[in-house]
Amino acid sequence: MESAKNTVESAKNTVDNLVGGVIPPQPPIDPQSNVHVLKSRLEWGEPAFTILDVRDRDAYNLGRIMGAMPYPIDELVDRAVPSLAKSRDIYVYGQNDEETAQAAQLLRSAGFEHVSELKGGLAAWKAVGGPTEGTIESRTPAGADDYNVVDRLKNHAETQQKDV
Repeated sequence: MESAKNTVESAKNTVDNLVGGVIPPQPPIDPQSNVHVLKSRLEWGEPAFTILDVRDRDAYNLGRIMGAMPYPIDELVDRAVPSLAKSRDIYVYGQNDEETAQAAQLLRSAGFEHVSELKGGLAAWKAVGGPTEGTIESRTPAGADDYNVVDRLKNHAETQQKDV
């Protein structure tokens, strides 16, 4: 039994060493982030982060940042503690910056180490052309850059220059 346990541990260490040499460690996220930081992480396919929408369920259903998970602020800690790793990078946004700050503080108090308040929330995200989903968002026609890589890159360069 001990031999099997050692073999599994050795295999895990080998995989960790292989991956450790390929994927550089991520720097810690800032306590507050603008939408450009999150958009860049999504566009470059950076792994291992979660986006939490702490608004009420109706607001979430109408429109949200694509991939955001619904964690209403009144259920936030009760749902986050059993389902998210304390060391995971978490971007959180609410109805306004005050609700966002409150949610981030609740998560930090519950022991989450890497929580960032997404300044400006959904409105700022839309202003830089970030992908959205939801019932209202599905009625919005796709932009020219949604299907053309060259236009997407031009749009990305332009939005990086905007102050939100």
